[in-house]
Amino acid sequence: MVQKLSQRYRYFLDKTTPHTTGRWLALLALLVIYGVRVYLLKGFYIVTYALGIFNLNLLLGFLTPQVDPELEGPTLPSRKEDEFRPFVRRLPEFKFWYSSFKALLLGFVVTFFPVFDVPVFWPILLMYWMVLFFVTMKRQIKHMIKYRYIPFSMGKKSYSKGGGKAGKSDK
Repeated sequence: MVQKLSQRYRYFLDKTTPHTTGRWLALLALLVIYGVRVYLLKGFYIVTYALGIFNLNLLLGFLTPQVDPELEGPTLPSRKEDEFRPFVRRLPEFKFWYSSFKALLLGFVVTFFPVFDVPVFWPILLMYWMVLFFVTMKRQIKHMIKYRYIPFSMGKKSYSKGGGKAGKSDK
């Protein structure tokens, strides 16, 4: 019984893999529902802060190369003449989405238990998270500039067949 449910769950996940936009829209919808719930309850700020920190950590993994040039030496092309190598992430997009979705679902479920509603002054948590976000992103951007990589592969440059004016004839 459990194995059959596990297989169906895996099948569902495999079917959603190519639908990137739909997956992220579902996550956004769940995030809006979670935000409305927290706003209406006027609580669970610690849970929201923990979700923010967790997702910031996931974002860093998503933006970081699998092989860190600081530790392993440069593996990305450093000159225009170098061979094209696609950007390989430490955390792939699907795992980023899946981990965020699971964390948000867990956070949503936790809002039904008052024991997790610890009274805190939320503006301090928000300010601390924003400072943490900006400092972390500044460090990540400096790392990207230092090692000359962009965390998104645009693909290899392609040229039209024949090298001349494509699609025009001399008549």
